[in-house]
Amino acid sequence: MLESILRMNGIVKSFGGVRALSGVSFDVRKGEIHGLCGENGAGKSTLMKILSGVHHSGSFEGEIVVEGSPRAFHGTKDSERAGIAIIYQELALVKEMTVAENIFLGREPGDGPFLDAHRMYGEAMELLRKVGLDISPAAKVKSLGIGQQQLVEIAKALAKDARILILDEPTAALTEEEVRVLMGLVRTMKASGVTCVYISHKLGEILDISDRVTVLRDGKTIGTVDREGLSEAQIIRMMVGREITDRFPKEEGRPGGTAFEVRGLSAFDPKRGKQVLSDISFTVRAGEILGIAGLMGAGRTELLMSIFGATAWQVEGEIRLEGKEIRIREPRDAIEAGIGLVSEDRRRYGLVMPLSVMENMSLASLGRLSRFQLLDANLEAKLAGDEVRELSIKTPHLGTKVSALSGGNQQKVVLGRWLMREPRVLFLDEPTRGIDVGAKHDIYLMMNALARKGIAILMVSSELPEVMGMSDRMLVMRGGTIAGEYRRENFDQEKIMASATGGRL
Repeated sequence: MLESILRMNGIVKSFGGVRALSGVSFDVRKGEIHGLCGENGAGKSTLMKILSGVHHSGSFEGEIVVEGSPRAFHGTKDSERAGIAIIYQELALVKEMTVAENIFLGREPGDGPFLDAHRMYGEAMELLRKVGLDISPAAKVKSLGIGQQQLVEIAKALAKDARILILDEPTAALTEEEVRVLMGLVRTMKASGVTCVYISHKLGEILDISDRVTVLRDGKTIGTVDREGLSEAQIIRMMVGREITDRFPKEEGRPGGTAFEVRGLSAFDPKRGKQVLSDISFTVRAGEILGIAGLMGAGRTELLMSIFGATAWQVEGEIRLEGKEIRIREPRDAIEAGIGLVSEDRRRYGLVMPLSVMENMSLASLGRLSRFQLLDANLEAKLAGDEVRELSIKTPHLGTKVSALSGGNQQKVVLGRWLMREPRVLFLDEPTRGIDVGAKHDIYLMMNALARKGIAILMVSSELPEVMGMSDRMLVMRGGTIAGEYRRENFDQEKIMASATGGRL
């Protein structure tokens, strides 16, 4: 049996009387890739913050043992000195600095106060070569794509001589090709002796790359199992404590008349001098879920943002809501017309993190909640409370900061905001990105409920099985235009991918 490089024994952690971890034990063998799964709120992030020194020794109970020696981490530097590096989903890079400056930030080579720039850029070049990144170390990070930035973070970890690398949702925003490159790199690092803890909601990735898998649920260790013979269904059962027999619980749609129509929509970005969208036309019926598929860069998000008035582009075309033409120059116009948008990046565009659950939910309804410019606090609390109960949002109370909630519950808060507005059309851009299988299932059920009420839904998703599983009809985009349209009874993955790529069957 391989020796353990890391053990976390009986970890207990509480926040304000709420227990986040209840005696969690976690064992990682030297040189393995160890998958870590669990629903949002299961305790994964808290456990990793303890391991990385964010939650310091003394703020929790239990023991951390690294390479056979008990350790007390009083900060992140202690964890790094023990050979542990963590790469979070929100990358910790300074966009205005160069790649080399980011890699050696806080550990710049030199003699006393004098920087040895030649050495720094030379060593950065070698690290970039190790991670397979063919870019200049003098390039600004802001000029790189998300996949390249992810590899820079890994180079930064290798520069710290990390022996244990923790990857937290590393592929959430990557293209398929970038995922393939990252997976190859993780395997290469394993071969060179680096131990990886791989955290992901994408169970296919966990099964593809892990040697063993540990599952947490409600702050407890449910079990650690070998990858051999393990299935997604088994992991899901361990994660949620119940069988989810229907991954996509789509109800048979009974759409009504046309609720929303777009005619000849085009968008031009003058800053880049680029045509973003070209001559797009489609309709959505009341109670219909219209899926929008396509590869990264096909124009899916750009389509929703252009319609919603959330760009500085030159947009032309006609938008009709329930038969009447509407003009949308800014998001306020779309909201007033009865359109809601759940954006793909909830932390950046969907939520105001310092505000409470209730304040975030009421942001789009302040006019409805006010009289003579005075907010009716009782009505605000009532409506927000109704949505919290309806959506089963797990929060201690309405005044809890939304930043304290799990990803799945944060997403439900964004959805609750628009439900308080009672929209006629709802845009869902990557509605289940970065949330666990149980929360995904809840959102799918909610989509069914909204469709039953006659709300027209446009759903963008990078996961083709999700689009196929939850749509009544599907549009496929390629190069900023509609490349194909399919009805549910004619969904065919190969034909859809051919439309998305321009290939022929």
